[in-house]
Amino acid sequence: MMRERLRSRFRVGMLACGLALLSGCSNQFGPGIAGLAGSDGWQPLPIGSWVLNDGLAVEAMSFCPRATCAQQGFAALLTLEGREAEALERQLAGDPARLAREFSKPAAAPATKAKTKPAPRPKTTTTVERFADGDASGLLIEISADVTGKRAATAILFARQGGRLVVALAVASEADRARSQAIATWRSR
Repeated sequence: MMRERLRSRFRVGMLACGLALLSGCSNQFGPGIAGLAGSDGWQPLPIGSWVLNDGLAVEAMSFCPRATCAQQGFAALLTLEGREAEALERQLAGDPARLAREFSKPAAAPATKAKTKPAPRPKTTTTVERFADGDASGLLIEISADVTGKRAATAILFARQGGRLVVALAVASEADRARSQAIATWRSR
């Protein structure tokens, strides 16, 4: 009889411990993005334990993995304050041609000791165009490989709200898809 009571208490204790752990983890995932539904394969990413720079906050992040989506995608809603907000706003409001040049610069290759000629980098084309959604200004950056035809696009919407810079961004394989996902992210704020 005593042994059964101890087992029962142990099970209740384990259940309570499990519930406490689950409730502690519930804040780890963001709220998701309303316009990018889980029924379409979108999954919120854990943002609760991220350590970010002062003045930068992640409000929501979602990812649509290849396993559940025909087209992979990523979307995020960020807020910035202070110098970070001012610097990013200047960059986004700047000359689109300069932004296209910056996006198309290849990453610096690490220095190697051997004096071999590196393989030529594939040629790419980068375009940047402006768009808007209500009070938000937007940029659509599309990069395409000239030889393979592979494409990637990033859409960014941004505006000041209450002294903060709010930024919605989306990354997809097609420009129209990235733009619509950024708009859905913007409207979910």
